[in-house]
Amino acid sequence: MSKEYGYIGKEVIQAFRDNKGIFTPQDIIELDQENKWTNFGQLELIQTQNADDSSSSLDFTSIKENIYNVHFLTVNNMSITSAGTNSRSILVRLSNNGGSSFISSSTYERAHQQTNSTGGFSSVRSTGISYLNLTGAQTNSTATLSSNCYIYFYNLGDSTKYSFSTVHSSGQQKGNYQRSHFGSAVYEVAETHNAIRLVSSTSSENIEIGSASLYGLRFT
Repeated sequence: MSKEYGYIGKEVIQAFRDNKGIFTPQDIIELDQENKWTNFGQLELIQTQNADDSSSSLDFTSIKENIYNVHFLTVNNMSITSAGTNSRSILVRLSNNGGSSFISSSTYERAHQQTNSTGGFSSVRSTGISYLNLTGAQTNSTATLSSNCYIYFYNLGDSTKYSFSTVHSSGQQKGNYQRSHFGSAVYEVAETHNAIRLVSSTSSENIEIGSASLYGLRFT
């Protein structure tokens, strides 16, 4: 590290000096491969988890909130074990103690739009709820159905700001039709959040299949 050049590393500084301030394409390729060339806005994988029918939740407990101020979570082909007659979904809860517990008090708010292939369209607005939305309803009475989605988290590591999220999901819903929803949510307490949990909306059911990958968005 150098005060003159910031956090770009000794190798970068030496290449800069050797080439009189000019990096060759090969310099950039080699530095990028060693993760020593800063590409602002690039996604850096933190962790991937795979669910099975015994997964009561998927917990990300080392999210590097001191490094990233924006996190990006993707969910692929995720479903819940039960094929009940009611709507199920997968929720997100945050932790302020590294995952020892997850906040389920009524301190979250959401504002979402949702639509389905039968032509239905509605707004979902709630205050005083106990979670952040991740997927829309996805089960019916005969089969377990799946969802795919992504969600951005903002300010998780900043104790002076609220933690926000934006989400977009697509999946199958009870009644065998397609459903999409998008929107935003907030946790209305300014504090550091350092772990993320994915869990079924009904505590008696597990996450059966699917994978989830958490990334940090590089800004330094």
